[in-house]
Amino acid sequence: MPKLIPVADELSKPFWDAVNAKRLVLQRCTGCSKLQYPPQKTCQVCGNAALEWKEVSGKGHIATYIVIEDGRLNRRMPDQPYNLALITLDEDPTVNFYSNLPGTPPYKVPVGAAVEVTFEDVAPGQLIHEWCVVN
Repeated sequence: MPKLIPVADELSKPFWDAVNAKRLVLQRCTGCSKLQYPPQKTCQVCGNAALEWKEVSGKGHIATYIVIEDGRLNRRMPDQPYNLALITLDEDPTVNFYSNLPGTPPYKVPVGAAVEVTFEDVAPGQLIHEWCVVN
């Protein structure tokens, strides 16, 4: 399935640099310790601008999912139907990611199952993070 090639900006560059090193990092507020994704300029909870990058385990669970059958993105039409799952991070279930769950057939998503982050090549020198069901 084709993936978007990320274009890092000043705010997201540390995240994408870590992904390219096969690590998952999130912003952590130094004031209230809240983890957050996607990267933002200030803490989404307390507004503090003092944020640091923290490596996380890359383990989570599938909260829910839908199957895209009639999407409008031309480049994704040949792949339909495909999964779009909401992943909650084990370290902080309020942090969510989306995933197509590579290797999991459409309509066969085990809601509640454990997942772990994986990294896929999308361009020379560029990886993206994805999530796979842990067997």
